[in-house]
Amino acid sequence: MRNYKITLIKGDGIGPEIVDEAVKVLDAVASCCELHFEYDEALMGGCAYDITGDPLPQETITKALQSDAVLFGAIGGEKWDTLPREKRPESGLLRFRKELGVYANLRPAVVYDELVNASSLKPEIIKGVDIMVVRELIGGIYFGEPKGRTEDKGWNTMVYTRDEIVRIAHHAFQIAMKRDKRVCSVDKANVLDVSQLWRDVVTEVSAQYPEVKLTHMYVDNAAMQLVLNPKQFDVILTGNIFGDILSDEASMLCGSIGLLPSASVGDKIGVYEPIHGSAPDIAGQGIANPIATIASASMMLRFALGEIQAADKIDNAIKKALSEGYRTGDLAQFDAKEVCSTSEMGSIIANYIER
Repeated sequence: MRNYKITLIKGDGIGPEIVDEAVKVLDAVASCCELHFEYDEALMGGCAYDITGDPLPQETITKALQSDAVLFGAIGGEKWDTLPREKRPESGLLRFRKELGVYANLRPAVVYDELVNASSLKPEIIKGVDIMVVRELIGGIYFGEPKGRTEDKGWNTMVYTRDEIVRIAHHAFQIAMKRDKRVCSVDKANVLDVSQLWRDVVTEVSAQYPEVKLTHMYVDNAAMQLVLNPKQFDVILTGNIFGDILSDEASMLCGSIGLLPSASVGDKIGVYEPIHGSAPDIAGQGIANPIATIASASMMLRFALGEIQAADKIDNAIKKALSEGYRTGDLAQFDAKEVCSTSEMGSIIANYIER
């Protein structure tokens, strides 16, 4: 029996619902793979502010650093939008990433064969798409100094150091070595000095990976090419703000933002979460799609714990549920045999694992 300690941060909105379903699936795979998970819940986001006055209590950071991995739902909502910026849920999340040193955000965009009709693009364009976006997560314009605003002016600074670029580039090339050995580095080097540094350093790092083909692309062209010909991409390497935008665009190739997981990793503890937000408008209605969070739990098993067999079982169960026609409401119009609630979809996937 292999034991792991998992910090659960359910967060706001639909966060508690989708994390509960991921736990259900983890318990199912634990029972057949000789695993034991010890869960420890922690607060972050609006719910944390309501209870403690801080969107990121120190206790949450401590618990996370003492665990093997963090499984996270979502945070935020209109309820907290009028708070001072440093008290808003999103500020807590940025601090959390910085405290844990999770500098690499991995966002896969994989099109399920069963859902090729769910994309707004033609099936022949998106069938077989399998992209990994590697986004630098704790640098760039979101963290650069100086920043500020007056009544008539606001400013932010995009900053990257050589060391920050080197470490994220190595991460992307190492992932590419296990895939199709292609990296496309996305920047805006034609107008930004910081992007020229990015391009130069990534090119230097690429010399250590002669088997990987490196290309460069400006971010505006990359946004267009993702729609025009997404299958040209294998690993996309980019900075924080560009990765934020491009990964969301890539997610919609797959038909629903409710399908796609992510991992935020570094030298300490990894954070595994769906790429979507807290969706407070549907919270408590049992209609949220839990697949992205369940797939995030699979990424946690694969990348943080090295439990490849267990991760494969979850991935195969998700594909089985979709191939059998089970859909949550966001995908109901795409060859649905049965429209399921959040809890029902989690149970279906868990049952396939147990079988």
